[in-house]
Amino acid sequence: MRRKKDNKRVGDELEEQQETRLRLPRKNEVFGIVIAVVGGSRMRVSCKDGKERICRIPGKLKNKIWVKDGDVVLVEPWPIEGDTKGDIVYRYTPLQANALRQKGFI
Repeated sequence: MRRKKDNKRVGDELEEQQETRLRLPRKNEVFGIVIAVVGGSRMRVSCKDGKERICRIPGKLKNKIWVKDGDVVLVEPWPIEGDTKGDIVYRYTPLQANALRQKGFI
């Protein structure tokens, strides 16, 4: 007889137990929350500096990051049209987002 496999992934337990280092914004990066997926790897993001930007996922991250509505992300505004456009640099996991909220960053 075969045993049923657990639905949990192996990494889930490790992520819950360990407190990981949080990636904080570097120079010219801001926190943001995804409001809507526009299409064509573009998202509408509400940034912490009070501006709403259309952000894209760069090609090198396109298949590595899956971004949904409500995700907490790091945004790097463009040098030109930086008030309205930017790049998504990093997506936080739900556990990391909760840790950021507890520490008062978001």
